[in-house]
Amino acid sequence: MRTLIKIVIIIIAISFGVGFYMKAYEDVKTGEVIIGLSVLASSFILMPLFLYHRWKGKKLEDYTLTKERLDQMKDKDTR
Repeated sequence: MRTLIKIVIIIIAISFGVGFYMKAYEDVKTGEVIIGLSVLASSFILMPLFLYHRWKGKKLEDYTLTKERLDQMKDKDTR
């Protein structure tokens, strides 16, 4: 998973570079399309892969606030 994320980061970075190069020296419209596709790929492919990798094996209940946890936090503050 880690290797896949690194490969996707490299591909997206290269496509950003190509997009900015195309926008500066070649066709502006094509450069903007490449940059836009890079942004979409980073938000719809890279971000879910990264979030899945980081949250794998963790319980969501440990990171959510419930009434019991708020009461525990209030008890610690009063001590």
